[in-house]
Amino acid sequence: MSISPERDEELIRRTIELAKQSRARGDHPFGALLADADGKILLEAMNTGGTKGDATGHAERNLMTEASTTYDTDFLQTCSMYTSAEPCAMCAGSVYWAGVGRVVHGMTEKALKDLIGPDPENLTMDLPCKVVFEAGQRKVEVVGPLLSEESAVVHDGFWVGNA
Repeated sequence: MSISPERDEELIRRTIELAKQSRARGDHPFGALLADADGKILLEAMNTGGTKGDATGHAERNLMTEASTTYDTDFLQTCSMYTSAEPCAMCAGSVYWAGVGRVVHGMTEKALKDLIGPDPENLTMDLPCKVVFEAGQRKVEVVGPLLSEESAVVHDGFWVGNA
């Protein structure tokens, strides 16, 4: 893939903006996007758990559902998913099954768990997405954490554990 580190940071910042929009509309503060091999944004998604009442409505899973019904696996293998926080096990599974070849994330799942605490709305796991991908047969490159502190700001005061 030919995406520069500077473009990676620009795209992570875009997912942070999506996370802010998600929070503003009453959903959990997470955002994700799909970019092609040149860094062009193809799709964007936000969390929909609050507005749709779907506990599986994570931004990354929502994005992968749209991506896998829009593009074929061969194309998705050349794409990158960017996300404001490291994908959880469910979302990493959706990336794997959709066939996306690269994941770039903001803060880690562990940092998110430490930040949120035992909030019943998001009982975050400490399970790196690399572990999920390594259990599979398809290669998924993982880049991150990038811009961890910027990624965490959108969570300030949102969760019971850090309010």
